[in-house]
Amino acid sequence: MERIAIVGVGQTKYERMKKGDSFADMVFEATSKALQDARMAIKEIDNVVTVSNDFWDGRTISSMAVMDACGAYEKNVSTVEGDGTFGVLYGMMRILSGSFGTTLVVAHSKGSESISSLITNGMFDPIYQRALGLDAITSSALQAKQYMHKFGISEEQCAKVSVKNHGNAKNNPYAQLAMDISVKDVMASRMLSDPIKLYDASPISDGSAAVILASADRAKKIGQKPVWIKGVGHYSDAYFLGDRDLAECPSLEAAAKKAYLMAGISHPLKEIDVAEVYDAFSYMELLWSEGLGFCGKGEGGKLIDSGKTQMKGELPINPSGGVLSAHAVLVAGLARLAECVLQLRGEAGTRQVEGAETALAHGINGPCGQSHCVIVLGK
Repeated sequence: MERIAIVGVGQTKYERMKKGDSFADMVFEATSKALQDARMAIKEIDNVVTVSNDFWDGRTISSMAVMDACGAYEKNVSTVEGDGTFGVLYGMMRILSGSFGTTLVVAHSKGSESISSLITNGMFDPIYQRALGLDAITSSALQAKQYMHKFGISEEQCAKVSVKNHGNAKNNPYAQLAMDISVKDVMASRMLSDPIKLYDASPISDGSAAVILASADRAKKIGQKPVWIKGVGHYSDAYFLGDRDLAECPSLEAAAKKAYLMAGISHPLKEIDVAEVYDAFSYMELLWSEGLGFCGKGEGGKLIDSGKTQMKGELPINPSGGVLSAHAVLVAGLARLAECVLQLRGEAGTRQVEGAETALAHGINGPCGQSHCVIVLGK
């Protein structure tokens, strides 16, 4: 496969409500920052991939609301209605087709203008499951219960993820929820859907992120030092929750295996220096860590207990604060990728992992991690 580089990244600050910013305002800010970071002009972008969703935006053909803002005039444009990592995957395909040398991938979301329970209820089967009132929180609560019951994971171990990531967010100027909390605080927070409590859940967020991809030839001509995509994998599990063992994540295992094979990684815990994982709920970091091969099946609780995923640990996970600290839907996976790029360039500020040379970014689509995209990056 031809080598693909990331040569520019940009993010807005993630906030509970950006009253003064429209979709286009946020996209323009993220795009402008990515172009500035790459030391490129918009005329040097060959094609654009926008990541948006009609339901979250409350309009049809939601991508049209941001075309001018991302400089899509007279350019080939594609739209992805999933997480930003899948937008990057599609952007890679555009370059690998041989038709384009550079691709801008930009995602946006305004959760403040949405009713997430109604929107995420639409993920489910309209005949049998939707009428039950399932949404992102209640379905994830089912998964958390099954995972905890099957492997003996405790609520306190999940709470440790929240404590770690909200603490890490204090070093991230883009984060929405940066705070010092304790396991006791998490356990005492309001119950949303047993066993998920308020501090176990990610917030409603507004924000945008953008990355610029380039072929190897084009990357050499761009001023910014490139970060290379070493491996990528994506798989999807069954649609019906009842057809899956929610306590395990075979689609993530398959995606990670494919990405690792491409990147030449045999021992993820030892060979990956930093990971940004999609932790929409605290239990997810533990479960996804198992799927990513950072620990054995059912050992996610032991992994957080060991301290290996702390900032000074063997494999820091979510030094940015993760999705628990800012969750602009569709944007969150792209933010994970942008954070990995900053880490590998040594530009992550006070959240920098010393000596980071290999990073992993992870995104999900669908209820309970139905689909996963894993991207391995290197200097």
